[in-house]
Amino acid sequence: MIVQTDKQTLLEELNTPYPVPAEAIETYRAKGYVKLKQVLSPAVLEYYGSIISEQVVRLNTLTKPMEERTTYERAFLQIMNLWREDDEVKEFVFSRRLAQIATDLMEVNGVRLYHDQALYKEPSGGITPWHADQFYWPLASPKTITVWIPLQETPMQMGPLAFAEGSQHVEIGRDIEISDDSERILSDELQRQNFPMNDTPFDLGEVSYHAGWTFHRAGPNTSDRPRKVMTMIYMDQDQVVMQPRNSYQVADLAAWLDNAPVGSKPSSYLNPVLFSY
Repeated sequence: MIVQTDKQTLLEELNTPYPVPAEAIETYRAKGYVKLKQVLSPAVLEYYGSIISEQVVRLNTLTKPMEERTTYERAFLQIMNLWREDDEVKEFVFSRRLAQIATDLMEVNGVRLYHDQALYKEPSGGITPWHADQFYWPLASPKTITVWIPLQETPMQMGPLAFAEGSQHVEIGRDIEISDDSERILSDELQRQNFPMNDTPFDLGEVSYHAGWTFHRAGPNTSDRPRKVMTMIYMDQDQVVMQPRNSYQVADLAAWLDNAPVGSKPSSYLNPVLFSY
């Protein structure tokens, strides 16, 4: 256990600016994702990772055997809006450092929280099929971004996130939910259009940011340890709610946007501004 005097050091790290290199912004703009090393220290990941894991165990309701699960259920345990369950998780989710990086990469003036989610791929967990996150979000602008934070070093056998470079610029497969079909259809189409795939391990402290319309997937976890990941989804602070286009967006409008009116900014208590210049 980290002693209380060190807790202030961890909080300072979470809220200290991270200098985003110009080339990282250029990479994000062109490829729809970027990986950044040494964003968080081992001490921060150990301390907050243990708290996040406790909440995942407490809140998880997916307990049926792996062989009885759907492809989506085999991909990961998914627990959302942990910041509302625990004050220390909230410290992590509300990190100004992580929100500032999102702001810089999207080249906006500030970001709101859409929601957080823990994604824990259990040992023998299956693939995460190809998909684009913004299919699920009733948001008008593509100025959305997810930070993907492995809470441990993540070698290839644990199923790190992989990205189709530049795929945020094309409107293929934007009406496909995550499924066996999305894996098959998008894999074929992304190969046909010659999108390079970045599929590489994550060092401890390395994180990725990807745009809402960037196609991504993850391999299975063939290791004997869970692949523990925490994510936060941010949106431009000036983002606008649009008319939902599918049943998932209707559900998201209620769950994560407090049923904000179409055409308005989602500015309820669920969507605080986490960083602004």
